[in-house]
Amino acid sequence: MPDLPTTDTVEGLTAAMEGLNRVSGEVGRTLTGTFARGIASGKSFETTLRGIGQRFVDIALSAALKPAQSLVGGLLGGLTSSLQSVRPFADGGVVGTPTYFPMARQIGLMGEAGPEAVMPLARGPDGKLGVRGGGGGGTTVNVSISTPDAESFRRSEAQVAASLARAVGRGRRSL
Repeated sequence: MPDLPTTDTVEGLTAAMEGLNRVSGEVGRTLTGTFARGIASGKSFETTLRGIGQRFVDIALSAALKPAQSLVGGLLGGLTSSLQSVRPFADGGVVGTPTYFPMARQIGLMGEAGPEAVMPLARGPDGKLGVRGGGGGGTTVNVSISTPDAESFRRSEAQVAASLARAVGRGRRSL
């Protein structure tokens, strides 16, 4: 027993037939209109046929360019909508989700495996390109120690040095 066509197949064939009917109607109108204008204006049969041929070329070219017009329109629309969401990273930042970005001859992808940092580069005094260190100048820490005599200070010197080393370590971790 042969397979019966599905509803989708029947609808597709119906749409194709309607399209063919429209095209054949346009061809008929083109032929009729061109011959009528040629007779009314006294043009030769050859000139009239050239006009018909040119009209067919115009129709075919228009039909062939429709997909390209849709593609270009879609691309321009996508570009316009993506330009509305441009986020500059001149001062750095973090990309936490997969994000595409343009490169010279390809498209890059960042953030695909988790958060990634975007860091501005700068040339150092030696001319090498690298990540610019943040922060300001050095920090001054004053330590005042009161002791009744120099011998007391000598006995606590190791304890004071250890305490200062721990404070510096905590400061480095918080940077």
